Amino acid sequence: MQDQLFAIIDIETTGGGIKGNRLTEICIVLLKGETIVDKYTTLVNPEKIIPPQITALTGIDNEIVASAPKFAEVAKKIDEFTKDAIFVAHNVNFDYNVLRNEFNELEYEFTRKKLCTVRLSRKLIPGLFSYSLGNLCSSINIPLINRHRAEGDTDATVLLFKKLLALDVDFELIKTFLHPRSRQATLPPHLSESQIEDLPETPGIYLFKDKKQKVIYAGKASNIKKRVISHFYDKMSKEYHLGQETFFIDYTATGNELIALLLEAESIKKYYPKFNSAQKRQGLVYQIINYTNQRGITQLAIGKTKKVQNSIGTFYNRSQAVEKLEQLCEDFNLCPKYCTLQSNVTKCSHYKLKNCEGICDGLETVQEYNLKVSDAIDSLTLESETYVIMEKGRHYNEEAFILVKNGRYHGYGYIDTDVQISGIEDFDPFLKIQEATYHTHKIINWYLRKYGQEKMEFLESDGIISENYPVFELS
Repeated sequence: MQDQLFAIIDIETTGGGIKGNRLTEICIVLLKGETIVDKYTTLVNPEKIIPPQITALTGIDNEIVASAPKFAEVAKKIDEFTKDAIFVAHNVNFDYNVLRNEFNELEYEFTRKKLCTVRLSRKLIPGLFSYSLGNLCSSINIPLINRHRAEGDTDATVLLFKKLLALDVDFELIKTFLHPRSRQATLPPHLSESQIEDLPETPGIYLFKDKKQKVIYAGKASNIKKRVISHFYDKMSKEYHLGQETFFIDYTATGNELIALLLEAESIKKYYPKFNSAQKRQGLVYQIINYTNQRGITQLAIGKTKKVQNSIGTFYNRSQAVEKLEQLCEDFNLCPKYCTLQSNVTKCSHYKLKNCEGICDGLETVQEYNLKVSDAIDSLTLESETYVIMEKGRHYNEEAFILVKNGRYHGYGYIDTDVQISGIEDFDPFLKIQEATYHTHKIINWYLRKYGQEKMEFLESDGIISENYPVFELS
C-alpha cells in the first residue's frame, strides 16, 4: 500500500441530523506515503440558514457563504479529487455520510473505502483520556490551528494520520479496517470492538451508555449482538447520533422474549433514556369497576386511570372495555343502564342489548339482579387470578418464571429444572420482585393473547397448584 492515495477530509456543516445537514465548508488533502500530493478547500453555500450556535462554533455565517459555490457546483471537483483515494477523516462516518447525502441529492452515488482516525488512534495509541481531535492533538503534540474550520482540522488530521501510518508500518491494522467484512468502518468511534465481540447471541436487554456511564438507550432483542450491530448499520439520523454518544454497552441475558420485554420496560422507567421514545409516557387504562348505588343495585362502570389498580378487568382502549361490558350484559341478562352503557334514561332502551329482565322498570328485584352481577364478576376472575408463566431459562437446565399475583405482575426469576414446586409459595426464594406498571400489565396481556388459552396447562399435585394456580408453559 506504499503507493496508495489517501484523501484526508474535514467538513463543516449547518448542524442537525445527517439528512438535513448541509455542507458549509470542505477541505481535502491528498496524501501518498509521506507526501502531500494536492489540496482542495472551499466554502459551500448550504442553501439554508446557518444556526447561530454553529456560527459561534465555526465562525461561518450566512454572509460568508452567500457568494460561495453551491454543492452542485463543486461536486464534480470533489468526486474527481477523491476518486482513487481512501476516504480518511476523524470520526469518518459523520463526514462520509453527510457528503454522500449531498451527492444523493444530486442523484449520484458516492462510494469510497473509508478509514477513521479515531478508531485507528484507539488501537495504535491506546490509553488516552479522550480521542476527540483537540484532546488527541494536545496529547501527542500535534499543532491544531484554526480549530473547527475545515482546513485547520484537516491539516491536523494529516499530521495525525502520518503518525498512525508510522505506527502501522506494514499496514496490517489498516488492511483489517479496510476489509469488506470488518465492523470497524461501521462501529461508532468511541466503542471498542471487544465490547461488540463480548455480546451474547441470546435473548435479553442491552443498555447504551455515554462517556459518563449514563444510560441513553435501552432495548430488547432475541439476539443481543445482532440487534446491537444493526443500530450501527442504520443510517437514520437518530441511530447515527445514538452511535456518536455511545461509549459503553451493558447487557442482561434473559433466556426468553417475555422477560426481555419486561426488563426493557423497567429500564426505560428507571433511566428515562434520551433516545427512547416509546414507553416514556404512561398510557391510560380503562378498567371495569363495580359499586353499589343508592337503591342497593350493584352497578358496573368504566373507569379511566394512569395506574393499573385492582379491578374486574383492565383494557387499553375504551372500545375494548365497552365491548366487554356489552358481552357481560348479553351473557348475564344485565341492564345497560346499570352498566353505564346508557345514561339519562328512566329504563333501558339499548339499540342491540335486549336481555334486561326489568331491574330498571321494577320487574326484577335488587337481590335477583345483584346475584347476576356477582356471576358476571366471577366470570372475569381469570384476569385477577394468581398464576405463573413458565418460559425458557438462560441455559439448558434452567427455567424462567413470571409470577402474577391477583392479576398484577409481581416479578420474575429462574429455577433449576430439578427444583420441585408444590405450591405457588415455592417460587418466592427465586423471585426478583418488580413493580407492576401500565407497560408490564400490557406486555403480559399481549403475551397471553398471543399464545392463547390453549397454551394453559394445570399442574396436578396435592391440590395446592390446581385450577386456582394455572401455569402457562410457553415455549
